[in-house]
Amino acid sequence: MNNISKDLKILGITPARGGSKSIPKKNIKDFLGKPLIAWTIESAIQSGVLDRYIVDTDSEEIMKVARQFGAETPYTRPNDLARDTTPTLLVLQNAVRWLRERENYYPDIVVLLECVSPTKRPYHIQEALKMFLEDESIDSLITATEAPAQYNPHWLLKKDDNGCARIFTGAEMKDIIPRRQSLPKVYAKNGAFYIMKTDCLFRDPPSIFGNRAKLYVMDAKYNIDIDDPEDWAVAEGRLKSILSRERNQRAAS
Repeated sequence: MNNISKDLKILGITPARGGSKSIPKKNIKDFLGKPLIAWTIESAIQSGVLDRYIVDTDSEEIMKVARQFGAETPYTRPNDLARDTTPTLLVLQNAVRWLRERENYYPDIVVLLECVSPTKRPYHIQEALKMFLEDESIDSLITATEAPAQYNPHWLLKKDDNGCARIFTGAEMKDIIPRRQSLPKVYAKNGAFYIMKTDCLFRDPPSIFGNRAKLYVMDAKYNIDIDDPEDWAVAEGRLKSILSRERNQRAAS
């Protein structure tokens, strides 16, 4: 499956907890004709850059759907790691330990693919992994989107102790950057996926990001994160537009 580097074992993981309070059965709810999680599974597999791709879940129902779309489900996530408050770091550590101890599989790189961001495409994963492998000095890669001007810290305001406005960076209002075009670019992580050296997960202290992370910047149209019911229709519309554009590009080529 991995057509980027035959010398490295690259493991893809999608965490998919069964419980979801905001949207019941969110991960397997129909999204443009297929379960939400299927969009991430298909992009991960079609990218062709992963040695193995697993769905980590505590739900038999999610396991069944994941297998239908081609993902591995080698184990059931323990209940104590399936709470609302369980950090993703612990889930990844458990996955890597399980594969090492039970299957003697030692991944060099872990790619965390979130299923609440269904707009990521196979080529995003390909490009990002290529970028990651080309720079040996980094520990991780984070997907991000350029932040709109109104969210730039040079335009965000806060109150000082007297209730007066100051720029979030600490500068005074008289020093605000007047033109949007003059603002330095800033980025917000969009949660589509993360790439990391596996040893980052077991360092002291452990981390998904390690000491040095690089950004893979995605176009704003791919910036979707489904957290509540209001996000659902927006996300479907966004992905429908993306797929239509891709079809038109293929037809024109």
